Amino acid sequence: MAIPEPAPSQRICRRHKLPASLMRAGTSRGLFIHRKYLPASQDDWKPWILAAMGSKNNDARQIDGVGGATSTTSKVCVVSPSTRPGIDVDYTFIQVAVGKESLDFSGNCGNMASGIGPFAVEEGLVKAQPGNPQLDISIYNTNTGKRLIETVEIDEEGHYFDEGQYTMPGVKTPGSEVKVAFVDPAGSMSGALFPTGLREEQLVVASPRNGVLPFQVSVSLVDAANPFVLVDSLSMPGGLTVGSDTYLDLVEDIRRAGAVQMGLATDIGSAAQVKGTPKLAFISAAQPSTDGHRPTDVFVAAMSMQKPHPSLQLTGAVCIGAAACMPGTVVSKAAEGSQRLSGLLTPDGSEGSGAESDDSGKSDLITERNESGLFGPNKRKIRLAHASGQIEVEVKLRMGSEGEMMVESCSVSRTARKIFDGQVLINL
Repeated sequence: MAIPEPAPSQRICRRHKLPASLMRAGTSRGLFIHRKYLPASQDDWKPWILAAMGSKNNDARQIDGVGGATSTTSKVCVVSPSTRPGIDVDYTFIQVAVGKESLDFSGNCGNMASGIGPFAVEEGLVKAQPGNPQLDISIYNTNTGKRLIETVEIDEEGHYFDEGQYTMPGVKTPGSEVKVAFVDPAGSMSGALFPTGLREEQLVVASPRNGVLPFQVSVSLVDAANPFVLVDSLSMPGGLTVGSDTYLDLVEDIRRAGAVQMGLATDIGSAAQVKGTPKLAFISAAQPSTDGHRPTDVFVAAMSMQKPHPSLQLTGAVCIGAAACMPGTVVSKAAEGSQRLSGLLTPDGSEGSGAESDDSGKSDLITERNESGLFGPNKRKIRLAHASGQIEVEVKLRMGSEGEMMVESCSVSRTARKIFDGQVLINL
């Protein structure tokens, strides 16, 4: 016997319209949402975000939402005008799990961050003066408590201009350059560039899964823009097929052990609950260029949400670029193995000679003092190779009053484009 449908007066409408923009930012894609369209409390965002992206009911295909069923296309940025002095807009990044009803607020996404400036201009959150070809936008990331400065191209009417000739690996269509500067990126979650105080250490994985014996790997645990476990690829155990389930489990075991070592998790179990941070990347010496591209310093194979990343996270480029400038890290050692360390940039932007360092880790990179009593800024260009091409990081360094080298900023360039404006229809 068929069950009769309720009378129209008994039906409860659960549909909501969520205004949003879908944007491609760098090599990621996701929703950009005004904070005013979500519930006042961040604790109440989860059902809205899961429904919009299609991760409701643990759907791995995200077929009932706008997510792309991969970690790089299942992202959300929530943006609002800022009340902080000297800041134009605030934003919160959300990594939406694929196939699981889970949101990760623990870190930032540099690729998605490159869309914040363009979104802010297009939505009128910041105003550009017509006739000025560029605009600097000061941005605060609530996940990490860090500031970014984005330089975007502006058209003659004061709108964001997304057309241009800048190209980046992983995106086939050129666009206008969005320069993203991560200001004072060290200690995004741990409070220090090297959370353990060491530039390289042996990370012990005591209880790996799938019958693999306990082992240790050489790592640099670095926190700049996002915390990363940077693994010397030569120290990995042999006899495993790269990409196999056993291999991916082993990599995840390393990441969890790194989380505990960095103080980001109290134990392996709690580390397993946070998939987005710390992130993990394998570092090796770059191979000589045979295709006409500029030579690189190191090769990076990054992981994203327990799967190989198709290119490299922007925050990963920042973190690895910073580590490359610090003597004694697995990155700087790999760069030495590549026999190519980018020279310093002189004030006019031309490359100078490479840097030398002594056993203390201090460097002769910086020789001028500024009015504050600290040594003045110097720059290095670090070129990273990854699965989809290359990315260049401009690292600005300064030396503290006690002679320690510090990262003042790391800058990278991306492109970004709005794909559509509209309303995502969701049922709560």
